[in-house]
Amino acid sequence: MAAKADYYDLLGVSRNASAEDIKKAYRKAALRYHPDRNPGDHAAEEKFKELSEAYHVLSDVDKRTQYDRQGHAAFEQAGTGFPGGFDFSYHFEDLFGDVFGDFFGGRERRRYERRPQRGEDLTVRLEVSLEEAALGAEKVISISRRVRCETCQGSGAKPGTAPQMCSSCRGGGQIRSQQGFFTISRTCSQCQGKGTLIPDPCSTCQGTGVVSKTTTLQMTVPAGVDNDSRLRLLGEGQASPEGGPPGDLYVFIQVQEHPLFERHGVDIVCPVSLSFPQAALGAEIEVATLDGKSRLKVPAGTQPGTLFRLRGKGIVDLHGGGTGDQLVRVTVEIPHQLSPQQRHLIEELAQLNGADVHPIRPMKKGFWTKVKELFA
Repeated sequence: MAAKADYYDLLGVSRNASAEDIKKAYRKAALRYHPDRNPGDHAAEEKFKELSEAYHVLSDVDKRTQYDRQGHAAFEQAGTGFPGGFDFSYHFEDLFGDVFGDFFGGRERRRYERRPQRGEDLTVRLEVSLEEAALGAEKVISISRRVRCETCQGSGAKPGTAPQMCSSCRGGGQIRSQQGFFTISRTCSQCQGKGTLIPDPCSTCQGTGVVSKTTTLQMTVPAGVDNDSRLRLLGEGQASPEGGPPGDLYVFIQVQEHPLFERHGVDIVCPVSLSFPQAALGAEIEVATLDGKSRLKVPAGTQPGTLFRLRGKGIVDLHGGGTGDQLVRVTVEIPHQLSPQQRHLIEELAQLNGADVHPIRPMKKGFWTKVKELFA
């Protein structure tokens, strides 16, 4: 009986080759000698088995260490399939999924390994006032969602029983079939991809493992949120019907319009009305802010439309950029009616300024007189 070839020589790599180099070498050689590419070629099939055996040993850290120390003698024990106890029929799918699967853009496949699906995410819209958006707030929201059934603890099975492994897919949720060089997977029709069957379903959730329930949640609205800001509450979405982790809850913020303040990014703008004497002579006035009132000194001769800045009285930057300012826009009130004394004083002021403020007296003419003048 001919001596077995050295595993490193079979793959064409050095003894200090990296795991990635070994994998690349096996991929290249296995594609060349794969039985599907060489139908009826017994020599190619034997070569492919030798390559697969070499890769199986050298791709495993422990097995490679044993081989480096003892050579083939480390694996000379009873077994089936490949000499040395390597069972080709058992490991072929793992090798094919590991190397050929990612070579063709697929994901690595493992037998009967199936993770339960995560629950669906939920979205809700929450209205907040401008003050709450600027300063932050604690809010309570009510949502209708699926939660884990307490009767069966989410298993879907009647208490005292348990789900059973699907006999068709053996718990994998997928049925695989070989078509030439490729392995095709489809969802198991018996268990609908769940991998398990429930002979005795729970009467509360009808075997789904989840029930609908309206729950209330307390959440923190951080300072600085704006319209369509998205807040994420981990694990507060729909429960998974397969026992997996729940989804998340996404809260979209809607900021209500304010009767006084206008928001411009992190700054706010509000109007303040001054009387003519205040604008002309100067004054110290109270100005409303988002967190109370502040004093503002207005210098003499302030003109309509002047902007004053109250630093740090705006909105907190949600991304840590500090706090904005409040801009106060001045308007000057003109009285609709004047008392005789007020009129007299204003007229005196006008005379001092050289302004002509004689009142306009309406012309008293009859209707037909105005018509004649129009068409004269």
